[in-house]
Amino acid sequence: MGYDLQAVIAPAALLRSVADPAAGMHVVDLSQGFALMPMTAEFHDRVTVLDGDSLGFWLLPGDFGATLADWSRQGPVIYAEADYFGGVGSQSAAVWRDGTLGFGPVHVPVGEDFPPEGSPISRALRYAGVDATGHHDEFEAVGLRRHRDNTAWLEEVGVLPPED
Repeated sequence: MGYDLQAVIAPAALLRSVADPAAGMHVVDLSQGFALMPMTAEFHDRVTVLDGDSLGFWLLPGDFGATLADWSRQGPVIYAEADYFGGVGSQSAAVWRDGTLGFGPVHVPVGEDFPPEGSPISRALRYAGVDATGHHDEFEAVGLRRHRDNTAWLEEVGVLPPED
């Protein structure tokens, strides 16, 4: 079984203030006041600048970091990617805060173990203020284990019909 995520994670109110469902920008609530906005094809196309800097991420739209920096004036904004199948994969994350890139980007490629301080996404969530008390890590604490791919997150909010 795999895990596939490409999303913006931030305080729910912040994401709701910038979301444009007509552009594929849909908000899904997480725990601790956070939400995620899965990277849909429409969302990606809407914000991509050709030949822009993707900061080493696989699907971060070119120069979208400038938009995330702007959004982060309202609160911390994470861009996270994870791609796993059969326990093998990669994970990357970065956090913008107060208009600048404050954490990362941190990448753990295929075949490398997470460092002792945790996975890139958990570390980004910690930097953004997620509390892991009572949970395995921040990834679990915020509820990112609830679904295994972007499609399931979109199904949760009724954007896509559930798969049979």
